[in-house]
Amino acid sequence: MPEQPVERRIRNFDEVPLGYTPEMAMEEASRCLQCPKPACVEGCPVRVNIPAFIAAIRRGEFEKAIGIIKETNSLPAICGRVCPYENQCEGACILGKKYEPVGIGFLERFAADYEREHSKLEIPPLPEPRGESVAVVGSGPAGLTAAADLAKLGHPVTVFEALHEPGGVLMYGIPEFRLPKRIVRAEVDYVRKLGVEIKTDVAVGLTLTVEELLREFGAVFIGTGAGLPNFMHLPGESLNGIFSANEFLTRVNLMRAYKFPEYDTPIRIGKTVATIGAGNVSMDCARTALRLGAERSIIVYRRTEQEMPARKEEIKRAKEEGVEFHTLSAPVRYVGDERGWVRQMICTRFRLGEPDESGRRRPVRIEGSEFPMDTDTVVVAIGQSPNPLVPRTTPGLKTSEWGTIIVDQEGRTSLPRVWAAGDIVHGDATVILAMGTARIAAASIHRFLTSPAGWPTL
Repeated sequence: MPEQPVERRIRNFDEVPLGYTPEMAMEEASRCLQCPKPACVEGCPVRVNIPAFIAAIRRGEFEKAIGIIKETNSLPAICGRVCPYENQCEGACILGKKYEPVGIGFLERFAADYEREHSKLEIPPLPEPRGESVAVVGSGPAGLTAAADLAKLGHPVTVFEALHEPGGVLMYGIPEFRLPKRIVRAEVDYVRKLGVEIKTDVAVGLTLTVEELLREFGAVFIGTGAGLPNFMHLPGESLNGIFSANEFLTRVNLMRAYKFPEYDTPIRIGKTVATIGAGNVSMDCARTALRLGAERSIIVYRRTEQEMPARKEEIKRAKEEGVEFHTLSAPVRYVGDERGWVRQMICTRFRLGEPDESGRRRPVRIEGSEFPMDTDTVVVAIGQSPNPLVPRTTPGLKTSEWGTIIVDQEGRTSLPRVWAAGDIVHGDATVILAMGTARIAAASIHRFLTSPAGWPTL
């Protein structure tokens, strides 16, 4: 897929990949082998009928292709941009055993973009309203997916979002150059057109409780995600100029700090920005820092590049744009100036030991290897924990020691008529995994509301 040239894209927040032309999409679709037992479908958490939609693109039937995708995926323009498809559908592609796999993600994005750009958005026939209404808490990928599926099944759905704009992590956590916000708004509008009502500025757990929702709705779905930043609890971590990735990206993405003073939220970027961690969020932060004017943007990671959890294409783009990588090192304390601003990280070096439970080799600290690294902005991007607000304010809702909500295989919680899915259940993970678990929970809610048969306890 064509991309913005590096020298141009590091000066703007426009999307980096430019998309397929119809001719390119049809040519790529022609590479699909149309396997009788498509492994790619098994690799997709929402079970899109991949061979069918690719065959439609190959024939030039683009509207049919997006219709096939939307049978199981209500957010295709988003998934076609941020899914780790190289580890899922494309990772299972038979063609990829010897050659490059079919560009399934790019083709999904093409179909969704074609529909939006050619004003061919079609709402599927909806059944007559049936069953009781459902409250969905959170409008991120899990909440939007559950809401859309339930609406298609005929249930009145109301989504409650704490922020002033729906989209959850899709709005606040992923940069414009990777996921334009107009794309998110278009996908949210599609969910609204299915009949879903979305109420913003309603923080369930503060404004109202799950218990109150249960008095009004037949079922409640919790999809509040993992929005609690993780820190390393190091000396000096409270110095000015040290951000969590959550705050840094929210200021830039949702609050449009990169357009200050046109938008009201400023953000301070020094000459040297160090990002701690090496996941997709870390790459987003490091690449954003360069676009905001940093002279140097450095990834600091305690393992090697081979163990980095970020997608390979995100690492590649970060390198192309000038992000520096300092591996086998991590900070142990921060040093500030007389005004309380961070000026230096004291780091230590690591070596790799035996594999840990994740299968990656465990980093082992090398004693006496401390060294200074000058920096005037630090972004801590070492993952996020489940949002604690709803569990903390919902008596009887069982959670794990990590703060995730405990559910069964259908997403049912310990409370009758309450389901949960997404990052609030399985921890900080991918958009598509949240959507997959939300679809399972939505189907369970539908079965319960149309033929209640008691409630198993966890």
